[in-house]
Amino acid sequence: MTDSGPADPGGGEQTHDRTTGRDHDADRDGERVAQFAVPEMDCPSCAGKVEGSVRTLDGIETVDPQVTTGTLTVSFDADETDAEAIADRVEKAGYAVESDDASGSFAVPDMDCASCAGKVENALSRVDGVRDIETRPTTGTVEVTYDPSQTDADALASAIESAGYEVTEHSADGDEGRASGEPSSADDIWTSPRALKTWTSGVFVALGLTFEFLLRGGNAQIATVLGSDLHVADALFLVAVAAGGQEILRNGYYSLRNRNLDIDLLMSIAILGALVASVVFGEALYFEAATLAFLFSVAELLERYSMDRARNSLEELMDLSPDEATVLRDGEEVTVSVEEVSVGDTVVIRPGEKIPMDGEVTDGDSAVNQAPITGESVPVDKTEGDEVYAGTINEEGYLEVRVTAAASDNTLSRIVQLVEDAQSNKTEREQFVERFSAYYTPVVVVFAVLVALASPVVLGTTASTAVVYGLTLLVLACPCAFVISTPVSVVSGITSAAKNGVLIKGGNHLEAMGAVDVVAFDKTGTLTKGELTVTDVVPLNGNSEEDVLRCAQGLERRSEHPIGEAIVAKAGAAGVSEREIDDFESITGKGVRADLDGTAHYAGKPGLFDDLGFDLSHVHATTDGGVVTQTAQHICERNNCLDLLDDTVPALQAEGKTVVLVGTEDELEGVIAVADEVRPEAKATIARLRDLGVERTVMLTGDNERTARAIAESVGVDAYRAELLPDEKVAEIDALVEEYEGVAMVGDGINDAPALASATVGVAMGAAGTDTALETADIALMSDDLSKLPYLYELAHDANGVIRQNVWASLAVKAGLAVAVPFGLVPIWVAVLAGDAGMTTAVTGNAMRLSRIRPAAGGE
Repeated sequence: MTDSGPADPGGGEQTHDRTTGRDHDADRDGERVAQFAVPEMDCPSCAGKVEGSVRTLDGIETVDPQVTTGTLTVSFDADETDAEAIADRVEKAGYAVESDDASGSFAVPDMDCASCAGKVENALSRVDGVRDIETRPTTGTVEVTYDPSQTDADALASAIESAGYEVTEHSADGDEGRASGEPSSADDIWTSPRALKTWTSGVFVALGLTFEFLLRGGNAQIATVLGSDLHVADALFLVAVAAGGQEILRNGYYSLRNRNLDIDLLMSIAILGALVASVVFGEALYFEAATLAFLFSVAELLERYSMDRARNSLEELMDLSPDEATVLRDGEEVTVSVEEVSVGDTVVIRPGEKIPMDGEVTDGDSAVNQAPITGESVPVDKTEGDEVYAGTINEEGYLEVRVTAAASDNTLSRIVQLVEDAQSNKTEREQFVERFSAYYTPVVVVFAVLVALASPVVLGTTASTAVVYGLTLLVLACPCAFVISTPVSVVSGITSAAKNGVLIKGGNHLEAMGAVDVVAFDKTGTLTKGELTVTDVVPLNGNSEEDVLRCAQGLERRSEHPIGEAIVAKAGAAGVSEREIDDFESITGKGVRADLDGTAHYAGKPGLFDDLGFDLSHVHATTDGGVVTQTAQHICERNNCLDLLDDTVPALQAEGKTVVLVGTEDELEGVIAVADEVRPEAKATIARLRDLGVERTVMLTGDNERTARAIAESVGVDAYRAELLPDEKVAEIDALVEEYEGVAMVGDGINDAPALASATVGVAMGAAGTDTALETADIALMSDDLSKLPYLYELAHDANGVIRQNVWASLAVKAGLAVAVPFGLVPIWVAVLAGDAGMTTAVTGNAMRLSRIRPAAGGE
């Protein structure tokens, strides 16, 4: 069950601030102290810079730089900042923060709720040398950062087990692999030892009810305990309590030991309270105690089953990569574990097999299903030199692949790691829930005590009924479904997105994406393919198309500009011969110059030839037998004469093309137009975003006004901004953020990094295998498929709706039941099944609906 109490104010998934320094516990006022090793801070001037940088953060209480030891001690308000932000400010002052801390990952599958996480965290926090604790109930894992000189992974595992939870696997720095919770199947849950005890408890509850109501003649008195009569039914109820309540009381003991006012402790108090009232005060509440033990155990099993459904969605990602690989060694094929494969090894993949490692194809041709990584529905052809990813599927051909990344560092591993880390990045609603839950439990417990004491006087109930009311309210005192409603929705949404080729790096980014009003797009590589091609060749003054391409090829062959590469590629495809080139020169901002076969030639913008003295308004087009070429005929209106300045060049630019003129100092030889092709799915993507509720779409580009206008009109964006430098793109994003509540920026993740960082949400295109994009973007579309953007927006928008539904429905049910208890409208079994197990199962099932959302085929 999920709960939070005074020792567990966070509820939900709990974490200390991550830091490369030493992070101490918070005091009562929320103040925390962190210590950092800053060895380069070796003078008063250095200390001043570090202190000044750190003090720019909100929530800083004191800053104490110690030059002699190279350490920095900072006290701060944990509600306003954290140790990670402080370390970042130290580094921005120009000083590295060093750490020799180690980290460990522990699989704790029984830790499946916030109260469990609280007990584990409290146990670990008492271990000397622990710096950072991050508990993840939704995956059943614990991440711990610690000082290896003071403790080790085994001691940490023992601490976790001292809280009452089994550690099934753990790893620390230097260990192979990582710990991961092993989710149980449904059959495992319903046939587990606890389940068997639960069913035994249920049988004895049923027998007790039989003697209590059906076989009253057989319900004889069998003993007297402290003056209270004990009948056959009562004895059967006690056996039910012993069978079903064993685990509850055990966990309640650990809760008390770890000072956690959670559901286990509350249920233990309720069960023991009912038994004490029965024996000491003669209230005969054995049935209520047995009902609590049995039904709460059923609720625990239901919650474990529901949580495993959420965990399995991540496990499916982790299971994509095969455990073994076939490697070529000394000319022979050897099957080994993927952990034994090294970078540079050659692995063999036959048709139908999963590709075990990231790598580059060295031999063979095949179609590879990349859906597990990029979400692409159509297999991608792979041949020598192409990149492949671990977890993808070789469809038909034989491939040999040279490994380029270790198993722990391949694309799939990074995705899984980022998805797991995303759980600690909490949404605003999750933070609200955690703050609220810190007050909810104590308030309801106090209410339960008041109801139990006041009901006989105010409502005229009997003492035994008043006690039952109090016990019922104790059952409702745990926020349970309320606390877990947000993290389970976030996990469902993030893992569903990952399986469809969209990597969301935090619940806060998922929430923000679902609330954006404006989507801004980079042009090149985002709305367009980012690959320039030659679209038009207009020969002039008696030259042929081949002559123009031959000259342009010679001029651009030494250029590294994408336009030059496109022209060289076109000339190569046309099979034109090469010319001898000398004295190549790049004319900054205008074009290039070189001697071709001894004659000076130029290629560049129209302005370059205007500077050379050409009359661009009167140029003769090449004719063929007196007939103007088709391109010239389309543009020329004056008998074989072109006006490049006012007609030809603007007309080509209006189509989104970039114009290059080619010629000598004395003669214009031709016009070449180059364009970046618009993505075929771009227009449909813009339209779909508008249909889903996005208020405005904007294109931001450094390209010229005419090209920008042509692309903008082609794809249907609401507005565009052209000729922008990187800092001007950032200014445009900042202006949009000021005007609208949420702005998403979509770009390539590298060139657009400043704009991506300035937007509410930064979305990187084509991030598969790109470390920079995976690290810098808030969200990454793993393939170059713009149609995934509407899917992302719809998923995020629906996730926000599901979170709202879960939070308010669970809160309303709890509040409604609590208010109805004093009026005798809520039996204790309803409180257990409806208020606890029912809502936990309901919110988890509601969250799982997010996995049904799928990207539209073909961007439709």
